[in-house]
Amino acid sequence: MKNRILVLFAVLAMTPFLVQAQYNPNALKKAKETMAAFQAKSDKFDIFFEDAYGYAVFPSVGKGGIGIGGAHGSGTAFEQGQPIGKAKITQLTIGLQFGGQAYKQIIFFETEADLRRFKENKIEFAAQASAVAVTESASVDLAYSDGVAVFTMSNGGLMYEASLGGQQLIYKPYRKR
Repeated sequence: MKNRILVLFAVLAMTPFLVQAQYNPNALKKAKETMAAFQAKSDKFDIFFEDAYGYAVFPSVGKGGIGIGGAHGSGTAFEQGQPIGKAKITQLTIGLQFGGQAYKQIIFFETEADLRRFKENKIEFAAQASAVAVTESASVDLAYSDGVAVFTMSNGGLMYEASLGGQQLIYKPYRKR
């Protein structure tokens, strides 16, 4: 019994190390390319990157559905302009939908408290009502809602959708080197 308790304590002590993400230079390169693509669409993003306390950059989020749909993507989280960990986004929707698409997404966190909510995995929001699509012809209306601003840019695909659902964000810090 004593050995089992010692093993349990050892596993619990190692848990923070098991949930940390490994630094990936290729993911950082893709994140920076995505940031540049948004900045090329509007110079208003320069101000956003400078003023936001943090942000999560998703180079590609894949989305598809027939009645029931979902989306998933991985990216990089930044605090004060520095990469701090891995970010994942997952979405589940139900309703009238058909097709598939891929898009880039950046989620800005206005303050340190907003970024902390993300790092504690406490940010969820309605997927269909939260994002501003950045297109060639659309103006970029930059505004925070509850300390979070979400912007998307199409990578391609075609999707017809009138659905309800939500997105969940997951954060994993990089391992300490």
